[in-house]
Amino acid sequence: MGARLKEVYSTEIAPALVKRLQLKNVMEVPRVEKVVLNMGLGEAIQNIKVLESAVEELTRICGQKPVVTKAKKSIAQFKLREGMPIGCMVTLRRDKAYEFLDRLINVALPRVRDFKGVSKKGFDGRGNYTLGIREQLIFPEIDLEKVDKVKGLNVTIVTTAKNDEEGYALMEAIGMPFPKKAQD
Repeated sequence: MGARLKEVYSTEIAPALVKRLQLKNVMEVPRVEKVVLNMGLGEAIQNIKVLESAVEELTRICGQKPVVTKAKKSIAQFKLREGMPIGCMVTLRRDKAYEFLDRLINVALPRVRDFKGVSKKGFDGRGNYTLGIREQLIFPEIDLEKVDKVKGLNVTIVTTAKNDEEGYALMEAIGMPFPKKAQD
């Protein structure tokens, strides 16, 4: 069984995007290439347990074990040495990426307090979209009793879109909750 969002994408979203973006070929339709989740943990320098809990939480959120990222350079002011573990990240591709996006859009984001939509400024100029999540508690997979510290994470959605307009059209079609324009 494939991801629900992927099936909806291939049957409904892709044909709609062909018309909306006036594309000549179905293969030109922007699609999600991968989703990268990154958790930067500066406090992991003093307390390694923070990193261990972050790895465990990201594993629960994604269903895939994250890679522990290490410092590239030593920075004396932060008491940071090259090679010290300072975060973790996971890259989701294909069905896992679509499943995660489905859960993010339909389950996690509506659980954010005072949620008015995600920013339209998260595009990078090449059609990729990045959003920051302030607390990992919005994901239902996280057990609230086991959380020792609220940690944020970055979600980057890498697409095959050529520019921000195509990327925005794709994100909107997938169901990303952008704020509605105020109607006068």
